[in-house]
Amino acid sequence: MFKEATFSYNILSDPDKRRQYDSAGFEAVESDNQELELDLSSLGAVNTMFAALFSKLGVPIKTTVSATVLEEALNGLVTIRPLPLGHNIAKRVEKQCAHFYSVTITEEEAQAGFVCRVQSPDKSKFKLLYFDQEDNSGLSLALQEDSAKTGKVTSAGMYFLGFPVYRLDQTMNSIAAAKDPDTSFFRKLDAFQPCELTELKAGTHVFAVYGDNFFKSANYTIEALCAAPFSEEKENLRNIEAQILSKRAEISKFEAEYREVLAQFSDMTNRYAHEMQAIDELLKNRNEIQASYTSAPLKRTTSRSRSKNSAKEAKEDGQAKEKRSTRERPKKKKWYNLHLRVDKRKAC
Repeated sequence: MFKEATFSYNILSDPDKRRQYDSAGFEAVESDNQELELDLSSLGAVNTMFAALFSKLGVPIKTTVSATVLEEALNGLVTIRPLPLGHNIAKRVEKQCAHFYSVTITEEEAQAGFVCRVQSPDKSKFKLLYFDQEDNSGLSLALQEDSAKTGKVTSAGMYFLGFPVYRLDQTMNSIAAAKDPDTSFFRKLDAFQPCELTELKAGTHVFAVYGDNFFKSANYTIEALCAAPFSEEKENLRNIEAQILSKRAEISKFEAEYREVLAQFSDMTNRYAHEMQAIDELLKNRNEIQASYTSAPLKRTTSRSRSKNSAKEAKEDGQAKEKRSTRERPKKKKWYNLHLRVDKRKAC
């Protein structure tokens, strides 16, 4: 329900989407496929508080990079710090702000592969951004990776290893998964999609760390690495992602089998309840027929006749008690039967 409420807010807060909804309803905005995206920099304090509440309750709210940050980058108005290979830099970035870094790699390092990773020890939310350099010295956003919880930290990384590397978008199809619990399982690997870039050319490249917390700044550590010393890890990553793709195909096939068996199970459950009710009804009828085999069936008395009998019995009991009390009562002498002594010698 919170996911649906957040999706509704996403429509109502966008004038274009709201016009589409007013004209044609949810179908116009593709409610089942549209991702939830909020620009936190444009929200007020109250709306930000509600968005933070939804996120705390587990709603996967997808946020966008502030338009101010993108505009400053496009106009070349941002400060870019150098990030040497093999070194890490720890900083604190304010919410809805970004720190920009430049990394220079050689031809050999580009062929060996390049990795940029960011971690936050206090589990802050952030985005790792990659920018293309424009002719006017401006920067345009090309890639972004949202942070995700990995153990006791939140982390994000970009891997340019010369072969397709995949990313898992946690917010994809979140509303559809909420409506059907089984969908959250069968659609889990649908968000496993290849990254747009697989390798970088020799030269200078610009990355940025964007603070994505609702109210506070984000602590982070960024590092850039050449993948040459990690040849074994590269091969393991390629193999495990191939296994994930194979598992996704298996799950897709298993879903069809599961749905079919689940439908059969529902039918069997309904039949079980129907057959149980039929058996109980047959046994009840059998008992009634057996009970009818008797020469002196019990006379059924109604509640009215029972009440009359009880009243009659009570009246008879009262009369009997009255007779007993009359017999047992001693006879009193009448006043005119008293024997008076009279002395005849005295004159009256």
